[in-house]
Amino acid sequence: MKTLLLSLLIMGTMFAQKVIELKQPESNKVVIRLMFKNGSIADPAGKEGLTEATASLIAEGGTKDLTFTQIQDKLYPMAAYYYSSVDKEVTTFTFAVHTKFLNEFYDIVKGVILTPAFDEQDYKRVIANQQNYVDQVVRASSDEEYSKKALEDLLYRGTNYQHLIQGKSESVKTITLNDIKEHYKKFFTKNNLTIGISGAYSNEFLTKLKNDLGQLSSETPAIPEPAKPNSSDGITVEIVAKDNAFGSAIFAGSPLSITRANDDFAALMVANSYLGEHRKSYGVLYQKIRETRSMNYGDYTYIEWYNNGGGNMLPPSGSPRLSNYFSIWIRPVQIAKQLNAQYKELSGIKLGHAHFALRLAIREIDNLINNGMSQEDFEATRTFLRSYIKLYPSNSVEQLGYSMDSDFYGRKDYIKEIDALLAKLSLADVNNAIKKYWHTDNMFVVVVTDKSEADELAKSLKENAPSPMSYSNFVKSGLPKEVLAEDDIVANYKLNIKSVKIVDSKDTFK
Repeated sequence: MKTLLLSLLIMGTMFAQKVIELKQPESNKVVIRLMFKNGSIADPAGKEGLTEATASLIAEGGTKDLTFTQIQDKLYPMAAYYYSSVDKEVTTFTFAVHTKFLNEFYDIVKGVILTPAFDEQDYKRVIANQQNYVDQVVRASSDEEYSKKALEDLLYRGTNYQHLIQGKSESVKTITLNDIKEHYKKFFTKNNLTIGISGAYSNEFLTKLKNDLGQLSSETPAIPEPAKPNSSDGITVEIVAKDNAFGSAIFAGSPLSITRANDDFAALMVANSYLGEHRKSYGVLYQKIRETRSMNYGDYTYIEWYNNGGGNMLPPSGSPRLSNYFSIWIRPVQIAKQLNAQYKELSGIKLGHAHFALRLAIREIDNLINNGMSQEDFEATRTFLRSYIKLYPSNSVEQLGYSMDSDFYGRKDYIKEIDALLAKLSLADVNNAIKKYWHTDNMFVVVVTDKSEADELAKSLKENAPSPMSYSNFVKSGLPKEVLAEDDIVANYKLNIKSVKIVDSKDTFK
C-alpha cells in the first residue's frame, strides 16, 4: 500500500504542470509550446541577458545525444522546426511537426528541453551573437526598433523591466557557461511551466509529454514581481544622437494601468484602432502625418507591447505582460540635413520635422481625450475590430499561443471574450475609458536622430519654440488652405515638456 501511495504521489507531482489543449483531429500538424514564467525580469543583477542566453543555448545548441548540426540534418526531411522566444515575463519554446513524424521529432524535443548539451563551442557562438546584438545590431539595424527599446529603457529606468532582453553591453560579457547551467536548473523548471499542445495528437502522447516534462528541475523559482513603468512630472525627452541616422525615429509612451485582463481594455482597443491601428492606413495619425503631409511611412499607437512591429502585420502571441504602457510610433521623419540637400527652397532651415510631428500626434490625442469619438467613427471602428481580431490567431501556432496568453491573463478565450465585450460597448464607454486611462502631459519620449539634428531639436523642445512645417514648394502648392491653417496651430501647440537630454548612441544600453 505504501508503495502504491508513493507511486501515486510521484505521478501527481509529475502531472502538476498546467496544460492548455487545442485538439484539432483534422489537422496534419502537432504544435507544442512550452511557456516558462521567468523572462528577462528573472535575470540576476549584473547578469542581465542570462535568461536569453540560456534559452538560446537550449534552442541553438546540441543535446546529450546529438550535436546542433545533427539535429538540423534530422529536421530537414521532416519539415519540422523549433525556436525559443524570451520576453520580459515569459520564455517560450515552440515545436511544430507533421503528424507523420511526431514520434521521431519528439525524441529531439525531449533532448532539447531535458538534456541540453550546454557545449562550450555552442556557448561561445550564442554569447558572441548576443554580445554583437547588444553592442552593434540594436543600434545599427533599425532606428525604429532602436527607439522602441530606448523608450522602454527610459520608461522603466531603475527597474527589472529596463534592460534589453538580450542584456547590457557589460553584463553579457560576464555570463559564463556555469551561469547558464545554474539558471536552467533554477528558472526552467516543472514548477513554472505551462504546456500547450494543439493538433492531431493522442491522449497517450499527451500523457507521455507531461510525464517526461515532470523530469525537469523540481526547484520553485523565485520570480520577481514585474516593475511598473515610471511616472513623469511633465514630458521627459531623451534624444539619442547617432552618426548617419535615417531621419528622426520617435517612440513615446506613458503608463497604462490595465491589460487584457481588464474589461476596459476593449474600449481602449476601439480608441486605439481609431487613432492608429498598427499598419493600417485609416487611422487618424496616419491620415494626418503620412497621407496628408507626406512626412513618413506610417504613424500608429499601441495599448500593449507589440513584438517586432517592423516585421509583423498582426500582433503575435508569446509576449504577455502584466506591466503595461500606451505608446506612439512615429516612423522616421526627415531631418534638416536631408531637407537642405533635397530642396533649394529649404536650404536655410535648421530643424527637421520631428518637433512638428510630435506636436501633431499629441494634439490629436488631446483632441480625442477632450472631445471623444463620434458615433459614426465608433461604429465603424468597432465593426472593423470585431472582424479583425479574428485574424490574430491566423495559424495553428498562433491559435495555441493566443490560448496560452489568454490563460496568462486569467481569461479562457481572449478573442471570443474581447469580441463579446466589443459587442456590448457604447460610445460613452469608449470616451470614458479614453479620459480615464490616457494622458499626454506626463509622457516619456525618445527620438533617435542624427548628431547634426540633436542640439537644434533639443533647443526647440526645451524652449517650446514654434516649429513650422517645412514643405517643398511642390508639396505645399497642392495642400488645401485648411491644412496650412492647421499647420500654424500645430507649430505653436504647447507641450508640457519638463526635461530634455541628449544621449550619445554609444552610451545606450550599457
